[in-house]
Amino acid sequence: MRKATFAEHLRYRFDNSMSRGPAAMIGWLFLISVLLILVVSLFVQATHQVPAGANEKPLGFGGLLWWNLMRALDSGAVGGDSGTPLFLGTMFVMTLGGIFVVSMLIGVVTSGIEARLEELRKGRSFVAEEGHTLILGWSPHVFTILSELILANANQRRPCVVILADKDKVEMDDELRARLGSTGRTRIVCRTGSPIDLADLEIANPHAARSIIVLAPEDDNADSSVIKAILAITNNPNRRPEPYHIVAEIRDSQNIEAARLVGREEASLVLVDDLISRIMVQTCRQSGLSVVYTELLDFGGDEIYFANLPALVGMQFGDALAAFEHSSLMGLRLPDGRILLNPPMETPIAAGTQVIAISADDDTVRALPIQPDINEAAIRQTMPRPQQPEHTLVLGWNERIRTVISELDQYVAPGSSLTVVTNLPEAEEELGEIRPTLTHQSLTLSAGDATDRRILEALDPGRYDHIITLSSSDAPDIQQADGRTLVTLLHLRDMASRSGQDFSIVSEMLDVRNRELAQVTQADDFIVSDRLVSLLMSQISENAGLKAVFDDLFRSEGSEIYLKPAGDYVALGQPLTFYTVLEAARRRNEVAIGYRLKSEADSPKLSYGVHLNPHKPGLIQFSELDRIIVLSES
Repeated sequence: MRKATFAEHLRYRFDNSMSRGPAAMIGWLFLISVLLILVVSLFVQATHQVPAGANEKPLGFGGLLWWNLMRALDSGAVGGDSGTPLFLGTMFVMTLGGIFVVSMLIGVVTSGIEARLEELRKGRSFVAEEGHTLILGWSPHVFTILSELILANANQRRPCVVILADKDKVEMDDELRARLGSTGRTRIVCRTGSPIDLADLEIANPHAARSIIVLAPEDDNADSSVIKAILAITNNPNRRPEPYHIVAEIRDSQNIEAARLVGREEASLVLVDDLISRIMVQTCRQSGLSVVYTELLDFGGDEIYFANLPALVGMQFGDALAAFEHSSLMGLRLPDGRILLNPPMETPIAAGTQVIAISADDDTVRALPIQPDINEAAIRQTMPRPQQPEHTLVLGWNERIRTVISELDQYVAPGSSLTVVTNLPEAEEELGEIRPTLTHQSLTLSAGDATDRRILEALDPGRYDHIITLSSSDAPDIQQADGRTLVTLLHLRDMASRSGQDFSIVSEMLDVRNRELAQVTQADDFIVSDRLVSLLMSQISENAGLKAVFDDLFRSEGSEIYLKPAGDYVALGQPLTFYTVLEAARRRNEVAIGYRLKSEADSPKLSYGVHLNPHKPGLIQFSELDRIIVLSES
């Protein structure tokens, strides 16, 4: 066995020390400087060339060391020296050595600073924040979520949002700056790292975060990455004793149970495809409902809040409806956490029960002793209309088709029908699996391309009660999928104009920016998938209790939001207060939370005519096509 030589050992140790970075290099330069000054000083002392000091006496050894140090640091100092040629030569050597050492020192320090700046640029430093919102991952949802959090934090002190994603920090900063612009009082801090790596996760300081939002990446293993990220938080060796508040999106319903196992009570899970499918089905049967949901979900107007109001204890729910001038009561949250939306009007409000209300802010949910202005003569009592069979046309195909069909079957009357138009070869097999599970509607497949005008004309869209256009799953990207949807909508709108018919169309868009382009098609509603999911996650991150409220709203059981003819509640063409509408709905065991005016339905600036939580004492006059927005069981 060959043994390393003494020189090789020295070289090995030197290499190891140099690999430690700028600090080791500065240490070696310091050692070289000390040796150089010491050797030159001893040489000058030994050759009896010690210069004289200020008192004309030769310098001592300490003074000589200082003399040489000054020559090493200041190359110009040698110009003032005098003495023998040997002394001047020695000082010249000392100065040259000093220039070499100082130059090396400047280079090492500069390289060290550049390396540190590069490290900071990579976003790998620890986030020393507390009470921040942490976003794990990067997807198109991040921009909407941040926009909403900026609005929600407008009245907070030093709010901060931290993003940890497997993406370059500079790229994240540039994209956020381009898409969001000014962030107001909210600071956004980006860090590069994997959300499923425990070491990277510590950089974002999740244990001090107020809430954590986990975004699904845009790949085939999205749910797996989300579950791993939740597991990295809940099973972290350094986890905090208090429960975390985690909001995560799950794409496939088959993975929801696994996510619940790792998240337990600490994670609120948003099942994306199920959510969008439910909203799409509800919206296709009621024009304007998507706008109502968007208004409830965003932070731009009024939102849903919980409030504990002792003044209401002992009152019945129906009597408390008129006790709010600037808020709209929706339901109750019982002391055990159960949510009751539109409970029976005689339900008593007990101590510890919180009201669920739509309001501008949490501090505006106040009960006041009000004598409401109710016009008894304007209240109408109409008999419920019997439900008729409905015929629905679905144009396009994506992974949500199964949920859309099954959910629609729970709403429609027996004898209804549903026709799906797609040219995907696997469609017939999948629809064949769905047919036996349906109880209220028949299911038909029409093979063809939904963007083909001849196919659409052969279908005779005017004979359908509802038309749903789905974003194509086989499109290469989001923009092409939305482009196909736009082509289909333009054809349908032109056909409606030529035939003099009015088609009820609900369309799914993937990019919110394309919704504005699609306004020319005059579809009744646009479901912007990513935006609705982002809004819901933002709301739940700010208030975990809202998850149960929205779960109740979006499912077919219990009370949901309906837009019903205003003439069923109050007299048309007559000025009256919203208190009158509220009382008319109460007598039908419903809760009125707003109205929609047909005259404003085409105006984005006026929220497409939707007025949630209106000013109740103000006068409003309804026409035949206006709608009252109510919480009702049917």
